[in-house]
Amino acid sequence: MRLSQASRIALVNTIALWLAASSSAQAPPPAHDDSGVTASLNELQSEVRELKDLVQQLKQETLASRAEMTRLRQELESERAGSSAASGTSPVDERVGQLEDEQQMLSGKVDEQYQTKVESASKYRVRLSGVVLFNLFSNQGTTDNMDVPTLAYHSGGLNSSGSFGGTLRQSIFGFEVFGPQVMGAKTSGNVNFDIGGGFPYLSNGVNSGLVRLRTATLRFDWKNTDLVVGQDQLFFAPNSPTSYASLIVPALSYAGNLWAWTPQMRVEHRIALSEKSSVTLQGGILDPLTGEPPYYYTWYRTPQAGERARQPAYAGRIAYSHPLFGRTFTVGTAGYYSRENYGYGRDVNGYAAMADWSLPLDRWFSLSGSFYRGQAIGGLGGGLGRSVLYSGPLLDPTTSVLPLNAVGGWAQLKYRATSTLEFNAAFGQDNPFASDVRAFSDAESYGDPTLTRNQGMFANVIYRPRSDLLFSLEYRRLKTFSIYDYNSTAGQVNLGMGIMF
Repeated sequence: MRLSQASRIALVNTIALWLAASSSAQAPPPAHDDSGVTASLNELQSEVRELKDLVQQLKQETLASRAEMTRLRQELESERAGSSAASGTSPVDERVGQLEDEQQMLSGKVDEQYQTKVESASKYRVRLSGVVLFNLFSNQGTTDNMDVPTLAYHSGGLNSSGSFGGTLRQSIFGFEVFGPQVMGAKTSGNVNFDIGGGFPYLSNGVNSGLVRLRTATLRFDWKNTDLVVGQDQLFFAPNSPTSYASLIVPALSYAGNLWAWTPQMRVEHRIALSEKSSVTLQGGILDPLTGEPPYYYTWYRTPQAGERARQPAYAGRIAYSHPLFGRTFTVGTAGYYSRENYGYGRDVNGYAAMADWSLPLDRWFSLSGSFYRGQAIGGLGGGLGRSVLYSGPLLDPTTSVLPLNAVGGWAQLKYRATSTLEFNAAFGQDNPFASDVRAFSDAESYGDPTLTRNQGMFANVIYRPRSDLLFSLEYRRLKTFSIYDYNSTAGQVNLGMGIMF
C-alpha cells in the first residue's frame, strides 16, 4: 500500500521518538561491559540524526508539491476562463449542450431499435430469422428435380440432357418466441417455412413457389432435461451434410441421409460424466410416416398405412460427447420402430438401427456422417423413399406386400481454412436390397419400383465474409441404378448467394 506524504512524515516522527525513548530508557549495564553500551548508544544516536534529516527532507518535498499543484490549478482555471470568453458561453452552457447532444444520440438509437423490433401481441420477445438464398445452377443429364436434384434418370426421347436456371425458392424464414418460466423450465417456440411446396398452375408458375411448413416446435428446457413437442427433424439422425445448394431437402437425401420433418414428442436428458464429458439420452414418439404422398388432393386428411396401425412410431438415441481440438466429438447410436397396416391384414414392421458421429481430426479437419440398416423406412427417406413393394393393386385382397430392406449412409470431410472459408466433400449411398426389388415380376410402389441403388457425392466451397453474408460454389454428382442393368448419371454446378437475418 502506498502512503501519502503526511502519513510518511508521521511514520518517521513516530519511529524517531520511539528510538529516542528506547535509548534513554536503557538501564546501565555492569561495569565490565561499558564499551559495548557506548557503541550501541552512539549507533542509535546516529540513526536518530539520519531519521531527523529524512523528516526534514520529506517536509521540504511536500511543500514543493503543494506549490506546484497550486500553480497548475491556477493555469487550468485561467485557460477555461479564456476559452469561455472566446466562445461567448459559460462552462454551464457547454455542459448543457453536451447533454443535449447525448440525448439526441440516445433517442436516435431508441428509434432505430423500435424500427427493427418485431412486435408481438404478447409481452414476450419475438425474433425473426431466416436466409434469402439465390441459386444459379446448370445440370448435365436428366434429374427428378431440376433445381434440387436427388435422383438421376436415363436420358432419351423427351428427357432433356441438361438444363439451366435460377431459383429463390430455397429461401427460409421463421419466427422464434421466448416465453415465461413454467415449473422451473424456460419455454420457447419456433416455426420455420420455405418456398419449396410446389408451384401454382399459372403462367411462369415455376417462379412462384408455394410456402411450405418445415418445422414448428414448443420447448420446455430445464438445466439437464428438455421436453420438445411439435414437428421437427429426426432427433435420432441429427447429422446432415453441409450444403447451400440443397435446403429444400437436406443434401444426399435418398442417397444415405435419413431425414423427415415429422410431428413428434420427445424427451432429452444430459448426464455429466466429468467436467467435460457427457452422455445424452433421447426418447420419443413420432407420427408413423411411410413416405406415401397424400391419397387425395382435398382439404381432408385420410390415414395412411402407418397411421392405420393405431400406434405411434418409437425411437431412442444415446450419445457420448467430449471436447476435442476446441470442438466437440460426438458419437451416437439409435433405434426406430413403427407398425404399418396396408389393409386386409397386411401388417408390416418398420425398424432401423443407426449410428452417427462427428469427429474433429485437428484444428482444421473434421469427419461426420451416419449409417443405417432398416426395413420399411420410406418415411425416413430410406429405400429411396419406399417402405414396401406390392405385387398388384392394394385394393385387391390377394396382392402381396413386401417390406423393403435397405442399408446406407454417408460421410463428409470438412476443412475449415479460416473462420470465413471452408471446404466440404461428401459421399452417400442408399441401397435397397436387390432381392426385394426383384421379388415381383411387375412390382408396384408409390415410388419408382425399379430402382435398386442411388449414390450421391458433392464438393463445395463456402465463403462467409460476414456472419450474415454467404457465397457457395458446389458440384454435385448423382448415379442411380435400376433392375434393368443400367445406371443413369447426372451432375450439377450450383452457385449460391445469400444473406441471413
